[in-house]
Amino acid sequence: MQSRHGAPALDNNVGWAPTHALAPGLHLVATPIGNLGDITLRALWVLRHCDRILCEDTRVTARLLARYGINTPLDPYHEHNAERVRPAILAALRGGATLALVSDAGTPLVSDPGYKLVRAALEENLPVSAAPGPSAALTALILSGLPPDTFLFVGFLPKRSAGRRRALAQWTTLAATLIFFEAPSRLAAALADMAELFGDRPAAVARELTKQHEEVRRGRLAALAEHYREAGAPKGEAVVIIGPPEGAAAIVSDAELDARLLALLARHSLRDAAVELAAETGIGRRTIYERGLALQRSGKR
Repeated sequence: MQSRHGAPALDNNVGWAPTHALAPGLHLVATPIGNLGDITLRALWVLRHCDRILCEDTRVTARLLARYGINTPLDPYHEHNAERVRPAILAALRGGATLALVSDAGTPLVSDPGYKLVRAALEENLPVSAAPGPSAALTALILSGLPPDTFLFVGFLPKRSAGRRRALAQWTTLAATLIFFEAPSRLAAALADMAELFGDRPAAVARELTKQHEEVRRGRLAALAEHYREAGAPKGEAVVIIGPPEGAAAIVSDAELDARLLALLARHSLRDAAVELAAETGIGRRTIYERGLALQRSGKR
């Protein structure tokens, strides 16, 4: 590949340039999640001066480039072709190419196949850098009104309820705000599962972020589940943010939960024990019930 990056100079379209040329290597570039005005000056500079841009959907990225008068060639890189085209990308990087990797929206590698490319490049000691910027997960978190000091980004959950509930069960006692991506058609069902497993915690649903019809709906999980059940699937993918366990639940470790549950099972049925411990801790009754079943299967009672 012939390099497109030369000596640094003021970019007339961007109005800014660093004091150095764009270095060879893989550049991870964040793109807007809705509002095209959120692109950074550095991101535009990298996209304009790199050799090629690797993107999920060339049509989506082409619209962004057209808006800013950028004509850098595009190559598709997505979950369906990643294994096939990755060797050629790595070969180009070995040869000194300057490549940018973008997702359709937001920060690349977050719920897209870029991670394997970055890992492969790092294993070969090929240079990797990032031009940070928009992120749906972080935008939703700071708008949610929920504690942002400790959080876990989970991403997309399994599509079917059984798999989704198994995935959710591992986070029920974690003392952190949880962030999920969810498709609109599954939003109401996912919120209902969350309410049952986590208890009726404070939560928020954010959608159409940075767009004209941006909405952040805040409330308790049960109320949010009911709202979207009645209102139907909203427009656009949603970000679901769930607050950490409240009160006693925030300090109950898995070991302590098991110990307290075993003590209750000595004098109550599993159903009654789950109801009592849920009231004491704020942990979802269903979560405790399923934990009790696991304890019984292991022979601890």
